[in-house]
Amino acid sequence: MTAPARDTFRALLAEGQRDRYTTALKEVPASALPPGELLIEVVYSSLNYKDALAITARRPVIRLLPMVCGIDLAGRVLESTSPDFSAGDEVLVVGEGLGETRWGGYATRARVPAEAAVRLPARMNLMQAMALGTAGLTGMLSLLALEHHGIVPGDREVIVTGAAGGVGSVSVALLAGHGFKVAASTGRPEVHDYLRELGATAIVAREDLAHTGPPLAPERWAAAIDTVGGQTLASLIASTAAYGAIAACGLAGAAELSTTLYPFILRNVALLGINSVRPPKPLRFLAWERLAREPLLGKLQTIATIEPLSGIKPLAERLLEGQVRGRIVVDVNA
Repeated sequence: MTAPARDTFRALLAEGQRDRYTTALKEVPASALPPGELLIEVVYSSLNYKDALAITARRPVIRLLPMVCGIDLAGRVLESTSPDFSAGDEVLVVGEGLGETRWGGYATRARVPAEAAVRLPARMNLMQAMALGTAGLTGMLSLLALEHHGIVPGDREVIVTGAAGGVGSVSVALLAGHGFKVAASTGRPEVHDYLRELGATAIVAREDLAHTGPPLAPERWAAAIDTVGGQTLASLIASTAAYGAIAACGLAGAAELSTTLYPFILRNVALLGINSVRPPKPLRFLAWERLAREPLLGKLQTIATIEPLSGIKPLAERLLEGQVRGRIVVDVNA
């Protein structure tokens, strides 16, 4: 049996034109939901950097309007026309165009293609799934890429930039849980104790990576997970040790990159791009199964807080101003 669909559902809806739109909580007719094999009762979403950009309209993240915001969701299947899912299954959807080209998770109902959904792994609950969300998937994809390249724990540190943010916090805890020496880069002195609690063994000032330096700096890092881009990434490339690797997964600082070929051809440094929006299905499933077995799950109460959807707008402003630590889980029913 399937649960009866409500006539309306609550959602944070963006309406207008791509260069000028507004967002507001509204009751939306259930008939307006887009096509998809799964109708989901959403329980939690999360607040990511991309969500904050969309909510505040600071960058053209939303590609189609009207749009329900929210790039993550976790909940229970109400109706399914897919043989892979049944009513009552707990599922999560991360990326896959949510909040950009497909109605997203800041709603009490969502309809998505079955291809986009992942059944909630054993040992993980819905809140934990969204405490991880896109940030957790990105961090795990970065770790998998480094492992695939042959990076193993050793004497040199692995550095994480933007370490107090969502992806950064998860990455610090993931790396520390696997025995790496982790250097956490941040410009916020108030989060130093928090980062050490997650497992960082050293703190690097953001400013240390923000200046143009020589094309080949002294070898310092075994590897890196970079969420910042721009000059920060250029500095990491120049100071990564021979046969090291950098997982580039964000551009919170800048999208442009000015560097030279010297680190790549003289030290064999590898730059590994991370796509957490639409990774191949087997890789996506592997990443979530790995996350469900990580010691990181025990640190999510330190990393994440739960906030109501009704307060999402000021939270988005705070996140963009660098005033949010770790992860925010969004209770879409509050």
